[in-house]
Amino acid sequence: MPAGTRRPDAWTLVLDGFDPADEGRREALCTLGNGYQAVRGAAPESRAGGAHYPGTYAAGFFNRLTDEIGGVRVETESMVNLPNWLVLRVAVEGEWIDPLDPAHLLEHRVTLDLRRGLLSRVLRFADAAGRRTALRQRRFVHLDRRHLAGLQTVLTPENWSGRLRVRSGLDGTVTNSGVARYREMAARHLRVLVREEVDPETVLLVARTTQSELTVAQAARTRVDDGGGVGATRRTLRERGRISHDLELNVAEGRAVTVEKIVALVTSRDVAVSHPALTAVEQLAEAPGFQTLLAGHELAWDQLWRRFRVDLTDGVGDQHAATTAETLRTLRLGLFHVLQTASPHDLDLDAGVPARGLHGEAYRGHVFWDELFVLPVLTLRMPQLTRSLLYYRTRRLDAARRAARAAGLRGAMYPWQSGSDGREESQRVHLNPLSGRWLPDTSHLQRHVGLAVAYDVWQYYQATGDREFLAGHGAEVLLEIARFFADLARHDPALDRYRIRGVMGPDEYSARYPGAAEPGIDDNAYTNVMAVWLWHRARDTLAALPGTRRAELVERLGLTPAELLHWEDLCRRMYVPFRADGVLEQFHGASRLEELDWADYRSRYGDLQRLDRILEAEGRSVDDFQVSKQADTLMLFYLLSADELRELLGGLGYALPPEVIPRTIDHHLARTAHGSTLSALVHAWVLARAHREDALDHFARALRSDLADVQGGTTAEGVHLGAMAGSVDLLQRCFAGLETWADALWFNPHWPSRFGALEFAVEYRGVTLDARVSGREVRVAAAPGPGRPVRVGCGEDVRLLHPGETARFTAVPTAAGTVAPVPAAGR
Repeated sequence: MPAGTRRPDAWTLVLDGFDPADEGRREALCTLGNGYQAVRGAAPESRAGGAHYPGTYAAGFFNRLTDEIGGVRVETESMVNLPNWLVLRVAVEGEWIDPLDPAHLLEHRVTLDLRRGLLSRVLRFADAAGRRTALRQRRFVHLDRRHLAGLQTVLTPENWSGRLRVRSGLDGTVTNSGVARYREMAARHLRVLVREEVDPETVLLVARTTQSELTVAQAARTRVDDGGGVGATRRTLRERGRISHDLELNVAEGRAVTVEKIVALVTSRDVAVSHPALTAVEQLAEAPGFQTLLAGHELAWDQLWRRFRVDLTDGVGDQHAATTAETLRTLRLGLFHVLQTASPHDLDLDAGVPARGLHGEAYRGHVFWDELFVLPVLTLRMPQLTRSLLYYRTRRLDAARRAARAAGLRGAMYPWQSGSDGREESQRVHLNPLSGRWLPDTSHLQRHVGLAVAYDVWQYYQATGDREFLAGHGAEVLLEIARFFADLARHDPALDRYRIRGVMGPDEYSARYPGAAEPGIDDNAYTNVMAVWLWHRARDTLAALPGTRRAELVERLGLTPAELLHWEDLCRRMYVPFRADGVLEQFHGASRLEELDWADYRSRYGDLQRLDRILEAEGRSVDDFQVSKQADTLMLFYLLSADELRELLGGLGYALPPEVIPRTIDHHLARTAHGSTLSALVHAWVLARAHREDALDHFARALRSDLADVQGGTTAEGVHLGAMAGSVDLLQRCFAGLETWADALWFNPHWPSRFGALEFAVEYRGVTLDARVSGREVRVAAAPGPGRPVRVGCGEDVRLLHPGETARFTAVPTAAGTVAPVPAAGR
């Protein structure tokens, strides 16, 4: 556990003291949000710089800036850091105090209440004259009323009486400067248009982005309750890009003064909002006080947690019980941050799943493929939320088509990094902090992102049976991605097989062959096999559509019988690289690369997560070695069962004997640097059946990725949503064996007994179910009330479960004494 971190129960995260070097991690972990907006857990009296970074973000709010790097014009789109509404400073007898300065700080504790979505702070400080003041703060970003947020501050002079000044305001001078390696690039996205006092309690600030011309309006209302004292005098202070109220109070020793700040944030992206400033003022005028708003906020969280309930009973033995409690707290922390990024407010927002949440500026707020790891948790609890997030992709189908045409191909080519409008946002250069050099970035060659989009569409349909979405939106996306990969695959007469050349796999390290003039590698096994999976699913998709819609879609897309037959041919003749010993190779020619002396590099550098930067700083290239940043080939075992993978490869004429699977896993695991939080997650999954202890070690690492900041400073730039959501998914779909296929919900548990029992709620086909998994035992209870029965199965035991009924199952072990393999995730 990082220093200064305590957890007194399974719902709270407590951070004691103040450590400037750790403040960035704490601010990210204490971010509060509601899917529409979020604010980092920075101290209200702080400004950006040094230890602090008080960032505020709104989902889908982007802007572009241009730089010249090495004589090349580079355009970058970023999620914009919005005006800072937290601003609240304190002056004692005219002296502005930085209470976190070691010269003043006496006590500091921050508590994040996950159950209530509430951040609390206790602070005691003294000025140079020895006057001691206690400060207690609470803040929320309202989960139900998405435009509103609140900050309550209670100030108590402990040993003095006199003048206290409080400055409460809005700061529009902010820039995007939360990531050190971006700071050499343009960072000012906002122009402040309006700074005005609306009424004696309220100030308004309106700003507009420099390129996208989006408007953000913030209105802040500050009230003081001095317990019936003489009252506060206030004046309005206008500075460049800022507006605030200064409140002067006469305070008495031991007598508390409460300052309440309620803020409304509205943007021009909002549905049914034509005038953000007017709407912000109206929202604030109708808003009740802090305590009343807090009650509604807590109710909304209580209702959301019922849907996303996850509980672990005490494990076996004192040591395991402590581990179980620790695991549960961290799981809830991850779920909390997932739900603050993707909440019911996303139902009418055109925003995807930013890889680093609304918690910081790493990756510039872009959407990658991390939704692949996030959506399974949402789909089985709030399927309408998954559907709205998938609309982010379906709305950008035309942009993906344009990208494919620009590459000389048909179909849809989705970008590796996506932002506001679906064009490719991947950076073309990146900075290596170890060498100080700007280097070409070829990550846009990760065409496999389209496979993830198609996988998400199919998995959503399997879990929900939502033919309306499939027919209206999902099928067209899936078919156009299938068409793109069919065009990308080219016939090689020498092999008489089809190959996909010049791409990058999930690994991200292997970007080109040694000495090659052009970037890209050939026949990435993950890409090629998943393309075959996709062509099979394209056939299944067409078969699932109503006849009229199928005919319309085939006509509109111009899908000819010849093209569909070509896809069938690809399913038989795609090339997949294998080593001589039968191990699946990461890409064609990978085994001819040099082996890295891992022991030598570990002895010299210790942490090898950024091995690519280490080698480049030495004047070498990661492309020359058999090394991977993260799981690549092994992603196949994450998305597909061994049986399904064997079936796909068998259709291509390749064998995958059972004994080759552990050899393949061991081969790639030994050459992986785990430079991504997703790597530990995937390896935990693929090791779960055969190497339980190793799997649990990887699971623990993935689970604690941000809490422990395992990547050494990256959490400060934003949390890793994929690892957070994926850790929950690992428990439900891997260890509990929960899958959706063949119009049924299936369990095939392989649950670690050390964790006691896993209990969680899911929604399947409109029915709320409570599941309990312990060892190989499963109990599923359907909520009472109206509704259709659902099919629930475990092994060969399949039952029809009616509302109000409970079913119990026991998974049958195989002859070897282990539970049978998990059903295919990709069915």
